[in-house]
Amino acid sequence: MNKVSVIGSGNVGATTVQRLAELNIADVVMVDIVEGLPQGKALDILQAAPLMGYDVEVTGTNDYADITDSDIVVVTAGIARKPGMDRSDLLATNIKITQQVCENIQKYAPDSIIMTVTNPLDIITYAALRCTQFDRNRVFGMSGLLDSSRFASFIAKEMSCSVRDVSAMVLGGHGDSMVPLPEYSTVSGIPLSKLMDDETIKRIVDRTVNAGAEIVGHLKNGSAFYAPSAAITIMVEAILNDTKKIVPASAFLNGEYGQHDICLGVPVKLGRRGVEEIIELELTDEETSALQRSAEAVKKGIAIIRI
Repeated sequence: MNKVSVIGSGNVGATTVQRLAELNIADVVMVDIVEGLPQGKALDILQAAPLMGYDVEVTGTNDYADITDSDIVVVTAGIARKPGMDRSDLLATNIKITQQVCENIQKYAPDSIIMTVTNPLDIITYAALRCTQFDRNRVFGMSGLLDSSRFASFIAKEMSCSVRDVSAMVLGGHGDSMVPLPEYSTVSGIPLSKLMDDETIKRIVDRTVNAGAEIVGHLKNGSAFYAPSAAITIMVEAILNDTKKIVPASAFLNGEYGQHDICLGVPVKLGRRGVEEIIELELTDEETSALQRSAEAVKKGIAIIRI
């Protein structure tokens, strides 16, 4: 049986464990430093198994030794955004947490694939890569798929069509500098530019860029977790089932898109080895400039935590 470990039992972590259990494709371990929290949530999820029909082991623990032999480790540990807080404001605290987590992954799951979720995501992904010294295909961040899902949901709402008909693409950093790509976003294969005017597209793009902050503003004391956990689950499934699914994710670039020594959201092919290929899209001059600006924003954070 496959094994997936989720570090952090907050809203994102616990909901991810629930979704993974319901897929019935891996035993799941949930780790947290708070005594009793992962144990209680795991037990609750396990007791739903007879009702929902999954037959995997769900374990809650405070001991990192329990992640031994994990195929994938999903890192959700960290503090969440609060109203008025930028993702970069989270950097100092979440970098320290990430370093501690990575030391334990090195010790107990040195052959695993790491998916980072903690914000600021691209910088945390870079830190995880440097801390573990894993091959770059084995460390990546869940970001672009979430942003693309948000973009797709807004497109479907605007078109009053099924979300299943929409395919959306967002590149760049997971933050205010993200780069939604309308020309690579379609409804039943039809480009957005053929379906709506520029003003409407701009409005949807702007809402996509601010989608996370919009949710934080409503929740007051928390951030999104249903959509992030769904994106995580889709990516884990692609790896475990070796589907070669192409999704946008934060990957380490070594010349792709003209970028070096940075983790940034780009389309990747996910399979059993993790990021098996980085897909380079042909971008317009405007899109290239926007991606460059996004990269510069991420590099500023990387410069602060250079390790």
